[in-house]
Amino acid sequence: LGYGVGPGGEVIDTFPYFVSGVLHLISSAVLGFGGVYHSLIGPETLEESFPFFGYVWKDKNKMTNILGYHLIMLGIGAWLLVWKAMYFGGVYDTWAPGGGDVRIITNPTTNAAIIFGYLLKSPFGGDGWIVSVDNMEDIIGGHVWIGTLEILGGIWHIYTTPWPWARRAFVWSGEAYLSYSL
Repeated sequence: LGYGVGPGGEVIDTFPYFVSGVLHLISSAVLGFGGVYHSLIGPETLEESFPFFGYVWKDKNKMTNILGYHLIMLGIGAWLLVWKAMYFGGVYDTWAPGGGDVRIITNPTTNAAIIFGYLLKSPFGGDGWIVSVDNMEDIIGGHVWIGTLEILGGIWHIYTTPWPWARRAFVWSGEAYLSYSL
């Protein structure tokens, strides 16, 4: 993201790394304590106290709502990177002259043929498939596309129900959802 990095990729300030580490530790501690609380002390079911958070694993409509909310959050995350790159200090560009530098991306690639063209390359041989991206404009432009598609897909999943073929094809259980996500 370009925090604490100067021209040529030289680290000029380690404090942003310390802050990032502390934020990750605090977040993981809150997540861990929340898990312990809900497994040992918290209510067995949330339906009585918090109906919005209560669900049954086999409720196909609720599962698509949950998928929709997760897609929206991922899309927001992609757009946060875009905004950081374009308006809030830029990002570290390894391809910048002189060994890399932090720079603001002023013109991200939004041409669908270029962005999705990376997916059409062969992953075998010399094409390099997705890893053949060699400029920050394409990376940030890809995040514009993926962020938009995730937000639109999330809204679609919230307002629709699974199609009949999806209801039949998927196993609707907690274990199945875990395996799908892995």
